[in-house]
Amino acid sequence: MEEVFKVDIKGVEASLPILPLPSGVKIAFFNLHGNTFLTEHCGKELAKVAGDVEVLVTAESKGLQLTHVLARELGMPFYAVARKSKKLYMQDGIMVSYGSSITTGKAQEFYLSKHDADLIKGKKVGIVDDVISTGESLKGLEALVIKAGGIITNKMFVLAEGDSKNRPDVTYLASIPLL
Repeated sequence: MEEVFKVDIKGVEASLPILPLPSGVKIAFFNLHGNTFLTEHCGKELAKVAGDVEVLVTAESKGLQLTHVLARELGMPFYAVARKSKKLYMQDGIMVSYGSSITTGKAQEFYLSKHDADLIKGKKVGIVDDVISTGESLKGLEALVIKAGGIITNKMFVLAEGDSKNRPDVTYLASIPLL
């Protein structure tokens, strides 16, 4: 039988499989891909705490559908997507490097198309992702927003993992431990 960690996310219980990382740490793995009910629930709950934002930005890929729901709930026709590799349509975009996340274990890069950078410029930006743990991916997203000329007004996550639940600068729906 698979070992799971159960977490209540604003009235909805999720069973997260416990998976080992190469570092030896185990995590309760949260995955919204394909889960329409949980994605809708979490997006609607984050919309309640989004505050003063004019545009949203997320990192591919697990934040995409969540940000789509959140943008729809907030009446936003577009949101920005930070890609992890440079795509053909991004030749005139911007890039930042950042440290390794808990799941990748290696240095990363984020790319933003000119369209998305222009979408952010001069706007109040809400950063959205599924889980915050070490905060390295968030640092990359923050650097990207600043480079694009945006003003960060909220950093929203479904789950705060480990000590990230103690960060006063993030908004989240529930917390989970590192195992």
